[in-house]
Amino acid sequence: MSTLVTLRGVSKAFGARHLFTSISLAISDKERIGLVGANGSGKSTLLKIIAGLESPDAGERVLRQGVRMAYVPQADAFAPGLRVREVVAAALASVRGGALTEAETLSRVNVVLGRMGFNDPEQPAELLSGGWRKRLALARAMVTEPDLLLLDEPTNHLDLGSILWLESWLGVARLAYVVVSHDRYFLENVAGRTIELGSAYAEGYLSVNGPYSLLLEKRAEVLASQAAYEQSLANRERREIEWLRRMPKARATKAKARIEAAGALSQELAETRGRNRSQGKARIDFTGTARQTRRLLVAEGIGKGFGGRTFFSDLDIVLSPGVRLGLVGGNGSGKTTLLKVLAGELAPDAGQIRRAPDLAVASFDQKREQLDPELSLRRAFAPAGDAVVYRGQSLHLVSWAKRFLFKPEQLDLPVRLLSGGEQARLLIARLMLRPADVLLLDEPTNDLDIPTLETLEESLMDFPGAVVLVTHDRSLLDRVSTVLLGLDGRGGSEVYADCAQWEADFLAKEKAAAARSATSTQHAAKPSGAARAVKKLSYKEQREWDGLEAAIEQAEAELARCEAALTDPSVASDAPKLALLLAEQEAAKAEVDRLYARWAELEAKQAG
Repeated sequence: MSTLVTLRGVSKAFGARHLFTSISLAISDKERIGLVGANGSGKSTLLKIIAGLESPDAGERVLRQGVRMAYVPQADAFAPGLRVREVVAAALASVRGGALTEAETLSRVNVVLGRMGFNDPEQPAELLSGGWRKRLALARAMVTEPDLLLLDEPTNHLDLGSILWLESWLGVARLAYVVVSHDRYFLENVAGRTIELGSAYAEGYLSVNGPYSLLLEKRAEVLASQAAYEQSLANRERREIEWLRRMPKARATKAKARIEAAGALSQELAETRGRNRSQGKARIDFTGTARQTRRLLVAEGIGKGFGGRTFFSDLDIVLSPGVRLGLVGGNGSGKTTLLKVLAGELAPDAGQIRRAPDLAVASFDQKREQLDPELSLRRAFAPAGDAVVYRGQSLHLVSWAKRFLFKPEQLDLPVRLLSGGEQARLLIARLMLRPADVLLLDEPTNDLDIPTLETLEESLMDFPGAVVLVTHDRSLLDRVSTVLLGLDGRGGSEVYADCAQWEADFLAKEKAAAARSATSTQHAAKPSGAARAVKKLSYKEQREWDGLEAAIEQAEAELARCEAALTDPSVASDAPKLALLLAEQEAAKAEVDRLYARWAELEAKQAG
């Protein structure tokens, strides 16, 4: 595979803070890379350097001639007042200028929007939900036909259905991509190569040819090897120090060389020790009240809705110590509303809730409205004084802040200047100061890095009370939850054993809904001869239109088969077979493009 972009000795710092030093790596054609690392390790900055949006302090970025790149940032921003089709058309015009006719532009835009699942290209972009905004951002990038797609936290704030769609889309995308993400299941499903940035590694990063799970195995090996090497260096240093204490005469050449080697050994030990100590983790440990009540909260037949829409109805929930209830469902399905009903912030429209006397409930708010943006970090931790009380003991504020990876110099910063991950850690730190019987957590994982997620998991599993958890992190849900409750946002609910069961049910319902929609569309397409005449399709064209969806599915399946065959290592050493497969791949790609173009052409003709 040919190389698309190369980084050579790239370094970047902001003030006295070094993100990474002398990073060298290459990205090849069709590579699928997952980029991970702790908050502050420089993932987003490195992605911008690859995109050419940020300049390194040292080193160089080498781009192969003719390579096209597209960058999709975390926040999906669109110019106000634009419709879906206009957003994508504007992106195409920015790279092709006046090289395309109006008809060609319309055709290309329609093809891309069709692939992304948009049924209404005239919808205002500002009215789209988070999942559809991300699809539009991808459509805007894909219409430029990039060779390399750069995605920064694409799953942040997406519901599980949208994440599944994104995984599926990346699975058949015919391009190279680098995706920054903290979603471990997502990384496992989309990454063919995984890179972790971190000062724990001698090269500044660890790269494995495989998914995230393989990175975990390799990381354990590397860190164990480094720890053993540190011990070896320490033993050697002790021997050299003993020799130096005997005050050897440095006149002999051998003695001079050994003294210099001892100095180099001490420096190498210090660097190795520094790398091995650089892996900081927030220390999360929620406090329970130790009450023995068997039934902390009982909800019987509860229901809630707004504006004529019912989110859930006739719902029974029993929260006891050790119960960890995970809530799943699309955005707007009522998960946050259910949390507020359980917390007593909203009254149910039907049913009743019984709470144990003096029940202590602690809540995590996904919108972080509990934080005053103008308050200093010091006062957000401790409203008065320089100490906090944790489990009956007074702890100095600096020590408490360090537990959550905050530096002393950050304490006087206003909360609004903290990153999303830092704000999430702050909220968790405040929750830990409140002994609770029930934890209600609404998207606590947004913006948290993987080390902090792992610590959060362990703490929730050890918490003696009850937990109700809303998150789109399937790994966290599967590991923490004792039961999953799925909400459909239309009043229905169902219990699942794990995310895989919910996912299978969700995809089956999506497929059934799509089939019903297609059947409805076909019936509406030809209610009468007069209606067919209005659509301006001939009899032959109508038959072609009716079969296009199946033809596209078949062509994409053939293309996927070719691309899967090309990943077989044995093919790379068989030149005739490789050439044949490459030719089949190009033919399949051309057929997919032809069918989508024809689909756009007939759709435009139908619209008149």
